[in-house]
Amino acid sequence: MLPLTESIIRSSFVNASRREVKEMVMPEDLETRDWESLDYLGLRDPKFARRAYAILPLPGGDPVGVVLRQAEASPRSRAMCDWCRDVRLPNDVVFYSARRVGDAGRRGATVGLLLCRGFECSRNVRNDPPPAYEGFDVAAARERRVETLRQKVAGFADMLVSGR
Repeated sequence: MLPLTESIIRSSFVNASRREVKEMVMPEDLETRDWESLDYLGLRDPKFARRAYAILPLPGGDPVGVVLRQAEASPRSRAMCDWCRDVRLPNDVVFYSARRVGDAGRRGATVGLLLCRGFECSRNVRNDPPPAYEGFDVAAARERRVETLRQKVAGFADMLVSGR
């Protein structure tokens, strides 16, 4: 992921009000963050307990910022993140909803997904998967997981922007 600045982040939001963007608490470590190992930037808002943000890169385009709201209830069973598909504990997976872009969003339409509560997906897909059989190519499997995460993130951003 390319490094992001505060102005790029604030201008990237597609489903947020001006007030939500203004109230957003920016992370203090933007200059020192390891951008090479991130496939998207996910942030929880310290001022609002159930509000989070995801800045999603689109291939060949500007990043798309999305305001996410965490559901009040937790999944009843051990849930799996829709993006990284990591099943190892202690990843806490919660349900987030995002308001759709445009007229549908103004009418209250949302889209939801299960995500790692702390947005650990980029780290999770870079962990070596357990070998499935003798001769299993762990490095190739790890690269497939990274690529799959990037495709899912870009697909989610495209779906919100295009209104599909």
